[in-house]
Amino acid sequence: MNNMNIINNVIKFFHHLSLKIRHHLSKIPVVYAFMGSIGVVLIWRGVWMIADDLNMSGWVSLILGVLISITIGLFVSFFVGDTIIISGIKQEKRIDEKTEEEIKKEEISLREIKKDLKEIKEDIEEI
Repeated sequence: MNNMNIINNVIKFFHHLSLKIRHHLSKIPVVYAFMGSIGVVLIWRGVWMIADDLNMSGWVSLILGVLISITIGLFVSFFVGDTIIISGIKQEKRIDEKTEEEIKKEEISLREIKKDLKEIKEDIEEI
C-alpha cells in the first residue's frame, strides 16, 4: 500500500466518523455547541502558543492572519457575511430601511417559495 492510499483511507475513515458524530450530536445541540466551542478554543490556543514559540509579534500575526484569510476566501465572508455582500450587490435595502409593506411582500414570497419547495419534495419522494 503506498502512502497516498493510506492517507486517503485515513481521510475516508475520519470523514465517515465525523458524519456519524455530527448526526448524533445534532440531536443534542447544546452539547454539540459546547464541544464545538472547546474545539475552536483549543485550536486558537495551539495557534497562539506556536506564534509565541516563534516569537511572532502582534503585527506579524495580524498581517499573516489577514493574508491567509484573504487568500483562502474567508476574510470577507466571515467578518461581513454572505447575506450583506449579496444584498449590497443587488442594491437591496437593509431590513431597518425597508417599509412594512416591503417586509410583508417578502414574507408572502417566502411562504410561496416554501410551499413550492414542499410540493417539489413531495414529487421527488413519489419518484
